[in-house]
Amino acid sequence: MHKISDIKGTFTLRNGVDMPYLGLGVFQSKDGFEVANAVKWALETGYRHIDTASVYNNEKGVGRGIRESEVNRKDVFLVSKVWNSDQGYESTLKAFDASLRRLQTDYLDLYLVHWPVLGKYKETWRALEYLYNEGRVRAIGVSNFLKHHLQDLIPDSNIVPMVNQMEFHPYLVQQELIDFCSENTIQYEAWSPLMQGNIFDLEPIRNLAKQYKKTVAQIVLRWDLQHGVVTIPKSVRRDRIIANADIFDFELSQKDMVLLKGMDRGKRFGADPDNFNF
Repeated sequence: MHKISDIKGTFTLRNGVDMPYLGLGVFQSKDGFEVANAVKWALETGYRHIDTASVYNNEKGVGRGIRESEVNRKDVFLVSKVWNSDQGYESTLKAFDASLRRLQTDYLDLYLVHWPVLGKYKETWRALEYLYNEGRVRAIGVSNFLKHHLQDLIPDSNIVPMVNQMEFHPYLVQQELIDFCSENTIQYEAWSPLMQGNIFDLEPIRNLAKQYKKTVAQIVLRWDLQHGVVTIPKSVRRDRIIANADIFDFELSQKDMVLLKGMDRGKRFGADPDNFNF
Protein backbone atom coordinates (compact mmCIF):
# COMPACT_ATOMS: atom_id res chain seq x y z
CA MET A 1 0.00 0.00 0.00
CA HIS A 2 1.23 3.49 -0.82
CA LYS A 3 0.89 6.19 1.79
CA ILE A 4 -1.73 8.67 0.62
CA SER A 5 -2.12 11.72 2.83
CA ASP A 6 -3.80 14.70 1.17
CA ILE A 7 -4.18 16.72 -2.02
CA LYS A 8 -0.62 18.06 -1.78
CA GLY A 9 0.90 14.62 -1.16
CA THR A 10 3.66 13.36 -3.45
CA PHE A 11 5.49 10.33 -4.76
CA THR A 12 9.27 10.81 -4.91
CA LEU A 13 10.96 10.32 -8.28
CA ARG A 14 14.28 8.53 -8.70
CA ASN A 15 16.23 11.80 -8.59
CA GLY A 16 14.60 12.91 -5.33
CA VAL A 17 12.10 15.34 -6.90
CA ASP A 18 8.64 15.15 -5.30
CA MET A 19 5.81 14.78 -7.82
CA PRO A 20 2.29 15.54 -6.52
CA TYR A 21 0.30 12.36 -7.09
CA LEU A 22 -2.93 14.18 -8.02
CA GLY A 23 -2.91 16.65 -10.89
CA LEU A 24 -5.21 18.46 -13.27
CA GLY A 25 -5.14 17.25 -16.87
CA VAL A 26 -6.06 19.81 -19.56
CA PHE A 27 -6.35 17.65 -22.70
CA GLN A 28 -9.10 19.16 -24.94
CA SER A 29 -9.55 22.16 -22.60
CA LYS A 30 -9.88 25.28 -24.77
CA ASP A 31 -7.09 27.84 -24.64
CA GLY A 32 -8.04 31.17 -23.06
CA PHE A 33 -10.64 31.56 -20.30
CA GLU A 34 -11.68 27.90 -20.19
CA VAL A 35 -8.28 26.40 -19.40
CA ALA A 36 -7.08 29.41 -17.36
CA ASN A 37 -10.13 29.12 -15.11
CA ALA A 38 -9.75 25.36 -14.73
CA VAL A 39 -6.12 25.87 -13.65
CA LYS A 40 -7.06 28.64 -11.20
CA TRP A 41 -9.88 26.57 -9.68
CA ALA A 42 -7.59 23.55 -9.33
CA LEU A 43 -4.84 25.58 -7.62
CA GLU A 44 -7.43 27.21 -5.36
CA THR A 45 -8.73 23.73 -4.42
CA GLY A 46 -5.20 22.66 -3.46
CA TYR A 47 -3.94 20.87 -6.57
CA ARG A 48 -0.23 21.52 -7.14
CA HIS A 49 0.31 19.61 -10.39
CA ILE A 50 -0.83 20.77 -13.86
CA ASP A 51 -0.30 18.58 -16.94
CA THR A 52 -0.38 20.03 -20.46
CA ALA A 53 1.33 19.37 -23.82
CA SER A 54 2.27 21.46 -26.84
CA VAL A 55 -0.26 19.57 -28.99
CA TYR A 56 -3.12 20.58 -26.66
CA ASN A 57 -2.70 24.16 -27.93
CA ASN A 58 -3.51 25.59 -24.50
CA GLU A 59 -0.12 26.25 -22.90
CA LYS A 60 -0.72 30.03 -23.03
CA GLY A 61 -3.95 29.68 -21.06
CA VAL A 62 -2.31 27.29 -18.59
CA GLY A 63 0.48 29.81 -17.99
CA ARG A 64 -2.08 32.54 -17.52
CA GLY A 65 -4.06 30.47 -15.01
CA ILE A 66 -0.92 29.91 -12.93
CA ARG A 67 0.04 33.61 -13.06
CA GLU A 68 -3.46 34.76 -12.10
CA SER A 69 -3.68 32.30 -9.19
CA GLU A 70 -2.54 33.04 -5.65
CA VAL A 71 -0.01 30.20 -5.88
CA ASN A 72 3.67 30.80 -6.60
CA ARG A 73 5.07 29.22 -9.76
CA LYS A 74 7.70 27.41 -7.67
CA ASP A 75 4.91 25.60 -5.78
CA VAL A 76 3.32 24.26 -8.97
CA PHE A 77 4.55 21.02 -10.59
CA LEU A 78 4.19 21.97 -14.26
CA VAL A 79 4.38 19.34 -16.99
CA SER A 80 4.46 19.56 -20.79
CA LYS A 81 5.34 17.20 -23.64
CA VAL A 82 7.17 17.32 -26.96
CA TRP A 83 4.84 16.52 -29.88
CA ASN A 84 5.60 13.90 -32.53
CA SER A 85 6.27 16.33 -35.41
CA ASP A 86 8.87 18.11 -33.22
CA GLN A 87 10.82 14.96 -32.33
CA GLY A 88 14.53 14.78 -33.08
CA TYR A 89 17.40 16.47 -31.22
CA GLU A 90 17.47 20.10 -32.41
CA SER A 91 13.73 20.29 -33.03
CA THR A 92 12.98 19.05 -29.49
CA LEU A 93 15.19 21.78 -28.00
CA LYS A 94 13.30 24.36 -30.10
CA ALA A 95 9.93 22.87 -29.09
CA PHE A 96 10.91 23.06 -25.41
CA ASP A 97 11.82 26.75 -25.76
CA ALA A 98 8.50 27.41 -27.52
CA SER A 99 6.58 25.68 -24.71
CA LEU A 100 8.38 27.80 -22.10
CA ARG A 101 7.53 30.98 -24.04
CA ARG A 102 3.84 30.06 -24.23
CA LEU A 103 3.73 29.07 -20.56
CA GLN A 104 5.77 32.19 -19.66
CA THR A 105 8.08 30.27 -17.35
CA ASP A 106 11.83 29.67 -17.41
CA TYR A 107 11.75 25.98 -16.45
CA LEU A 108 9.48 22.92 -16.36
CA ASP A 109 9.11 20.44 -13.51
CA LEU A 110 8.66 17.52 -15.91
CA TYR A 111 9.04 17.22 -19.68
CA LEU A 112 7.83 14.11 -21.50
CA VAL A 113 8.30 12.50 -24.92
CA HIS A 114 4.62 12.33 -25.91
CA TRP A 115 4.69 9.17 -28.10
CA PRO A 116 7.40 6.66 -29.10
CA VAL A 117 7.99 7.86 -32.68
CA LEU A 118 10.12 5.13 -34.27
CA GLY A 119 13.54 6.21 -35.41
CA LYS A 120 13.21 9.49 -33.52
CA TYR A 121 12.60 8.90 -29.84
CA LYS A 122 16.25 8.19 -28.95
CA GLU A 123 17.40 11.53 -30.39
CA THR A 124 14.47 13.21 -28.66
CA TRP A 125 15.48 11.59 -25.39
CA ARG A 126 19.05 12.83 -25.84
CA ALA A 127 17.64 16.37 -26.07
CA LEU A 128 15.67 15.84 -22.83
CA GLU A 129 18.83 14.60 -21.11
CA TYR A 130 20.58 17.79 -22.26
CA LEU A 131 17.76 20.00 -20.93
CA TYR A 132 17.84 18.11 -17.63
CA ASN A 133 21.62 18.42 -17.29
CA GLU A 134 21.32 22.16 -18.04
CA GLY A 135 18.86 22.50 -15.13
CA ARG A 136 16.03 23.70 -17.35
CA VAL A 137 13.73 20.86 -16.34
CA ARG A 138 13.59 19.17 -12.92
CA ALA A 139 12.64 15.72 -14.21
CA ILE A 140 12.27 13.98 -17.59
CA GLY A 141 10.17 11.07 -18.73
CA VAL A 142 8.12 9.46 -21.47
CA SER A 143 4.48 8.91 -22.30
CA ASN A 144 2.87 5.95 -24.08
CA PHE A 145 6.07 3.85 -24.00
CA LEU A 146 5.40 0.13 -23.78
CA LYS A 147 7.89 -2.28 -22.22
CA HIS A 148 9.72 -2.98 -25.51
CA HIS A 149 10.11 0.77 -26.19
CA LEU A 150 11.69 1.24 -22.75
CA GLN A 151 13.92 -1.81 -23.25
CA ASP A 152 15.07 -0.28 -26.53
CA LEU A 153 15.63 3.21 -25.08
CA ILE A 154 17.27 2.53 -21.72
CA PRO A 155 20.52 0.82 -22.88
CA ASP A 156 21.26 3.80 -25.18
CA SER A 157 20.50 6.43 -22.52
CA ASN A 158 22.49 8.12 -19.79
CA ILE A 159 19.37 8.76 -17.75
CA VAL A 160 16.52 6.29 -17.28
CA PRO A 161 13.11 7.98 -17.72
CA MET A 162 11.76 9.09 -14.33
CA VAL A 163 8.08 8.86 -15.34
CA ASN A 164 5.97 6.89 -17.84
CA GLN A 165 2.54 8.38 -18.45
CA MET A 166 0.17 5.75 -19.84
CA GLU A 167 -3.49 5.13 -20.47
CA PHE A 168 -4.50 3.42 -17.22
CA HIS A 169 -7.93 2.49 -15.82
CA PRO A 170 -9.81 -0.64 -14.66
CA TYR A 171 -10.16 -1.88 -18.27
CA LEU A 172 -6.43 -1.37 -19.05
CA VAL A 173 -4.01 -2.24 -16.24
CA GLN A 174 -0.91 -3.52 -18.15
CA GLN A 175 0.53 -5.06 -14.98
CA GLU A 176 3.65 -6.37 -16.72
CA LEU A 177 4.49 -2.81 -17.81
CA ILE A 178 3.81 -1.47 -14.31
CA ASP A 179 6.13 -4.12 -12.86
CA PHE A 180 8.86 -3.26 -15.36
CA CYS A 181 8.57 0.44 -14.50
CA SER A 182 8.63 -0.38 -10.80
CA GLU A 183 11.80 -2.51 -11.19
CA ASN A 184 13.47 0.41 -12.99
CA THR A 185 12.19 3.10 -10.58
CA ILE A 186 10.06 4.70 -13.30
CA GLN A 187 7.03 6.40 -11.75
CA TYR A 188 3.82 5.22 -13.41
CA GLU A 189 1.21 7.84 -14.25
CA ALA A 190 -2.35 7.49 -15.58
CA TRP A 191 -3.91 9.43 -18.40
CA SER A 192 -7.61 8.93 -19.15
CA PRO A 193 -8.18 7.44 -15.66
CA LEU A 194 -11.96 7.77 -16.18
CA MET A 195 -11.94 5.91 -19.52
CA GLN A 196 -13.02 9.08 -21.38
CA GLY A 197 -16.25 9.07 -19.36
CA ASN A 198 -17.05 5.38 -19.96
CA ILE A 199 -16.24 4.54 -16.35
CA PHE A 200 -19.65 5.81 -15.21
CA ASP A 201 -21.44 2.93 -16.97
CA LEU A 202 -19.70 0.16 -15.00
CA GLU A 203 -22.01 -1.42 -12.47
CA PRO A 204 -19.33 -2.93 -10.15
CA ILE A 205 -17.85 0.56 -9.69
CA ARG A 206 -21.30 2.12 -9.22
CA ASN A 207 -21.91 -0.43 -6.46
CA LEU A 208 -18.62 0.48 -4.77
CA ALA A 209 -19.53 4.17 -5.01
CA LYS A 210 -22.76 3.46 -3.11
CA GLN A 211 -20.96 1.35 -0.55
CA TYR A 212 -18.29 4.00 0.18
CA LYS A 213 -20.75 6.93 -0.28
CA LYS A 214 -18.45 8.36 -2.93
CA THR A 215 -18.77 9.06 -6.68
CA VAL A 216 -17.63 6.61 -9.36
CA ALA A 217 -14.80 9.01 -10.29
CA GLN A 218 -13.64 9.28 -6.68
CA ILE A 219 -13.50 5.48 -6.35
CA VAL A 220 -11.33 5.12 -9.48
CA LEU A 221 -8.99 8.02 -8.66
CA ARG A 222 -8.47 6.64 -5.17
CA TRP A 223 -7.73 3.23 -6.71
CA ASP A 224 -5.01 4.84 -8.86
CA LEU A 225 -3.31 6.45 -5.87
CA GLN A 226 -3.46 3.33 -3.71
CA HIS A 227 -1.84 1.54 -6.66
CA GLY A 228 1.04 4.03 -6.49
CA VAL A 229 -0.02 5.54 -9.83
CA VAL A 230 -0.01 9.34 -10.30
CA THR A 231 -3.36 10.47 -11.75
CA ILE A 232 -4.44 13.59 -13.67
CA PRO A 233 -8.23 13.69 -14.17
CA LYS A 234 -9.29 16.30 -16.73
CA SER A 235 -12.16 18.70 -16.12
CA VAL A 236 -13.06 22.32 -16.84
CA ARG A 237 -15.98 22.35 -14.38
CA ARG A 238 -15.28 23.83 -10.98
CA ASP A 239 -17.56 21.36 -9.14
CA ARG A 240 -15.88 18.36 -10.82
CA ILE A 241 -12.37 19.68 -10.17
CA ILE A 242 -13.26 20.01 -6.47
CA ALA A 243 -15.01 16.60 -6.35
CA ASN A 244 -12.09 14.82 -8.07
CA ALA A 245 -9.85 15.94 -5.22
CA ASP A 246 -12.22 14.77 -2.47
CA ILE A 247 -10.55 11.37 -2.22
CA PHE A 248 -8.52 11.66 0.98
CA ASP A 249 -11.13 10.79 3.62
CA PHE A 250 -11.53 7.10 2.74
CA GLU A 251 -9.51 4.07 1.72
CA LEU A 252 -10.44 1.17 -0.57
CA SER A 253 -10.10 -2.24 1.05
CA GLN A 254 -7.62 -4.72 -0.40
CA LYS A 255 -10.58 -6.80 -1.60
CA ASP A 256 -12.04 -3.87 -3.54
CA MET A 257 -8.61 -2.95 -4.97
CA VAL A 258 -8.43 -6.51 -6.35
CA LEU A 259 -12.01 -6.36 -7.61
CA LEU A 260 -11.27 -3.25 -9.70
CA LYS A 261 -8.04 -4.70 -11.05
CA GLY A 262 -9.94 -7.87 -11.97
CA MET A 263 -12.00 -5.84 -14.45
CA ASP A 264 -8.92 -5.55 -16.72
CA ARG A 265 -9.64 -6.55 -20.31
CA GLY A 266 -6.73 -4.88 -22.11
CA LYS A 267 -9.15 -2.37 -23.64
CA ARG A 268 -7.87 0.99 -24.89
CA PHE A 269 -9.98 4.11 -25.38
CA GLY A 270 -6.98 6.03 -26.74
CA ALA A 271 -4.45 5.18 -29.45
CA ASP A 272 -2.24 2.09 -29.36
CA PRO A 273 1.44 2.96 -28.76
CA ASP A 274 2.37 0.21 -31.22
CA ASN A 275 0.05 1.45 -33.94
CA PHE A 276 -0.58 5.21 -34.11
CA ASN A 277 -0.41 7.41 -37.18
CA PHE A 278 0.02 10.97 -35.92
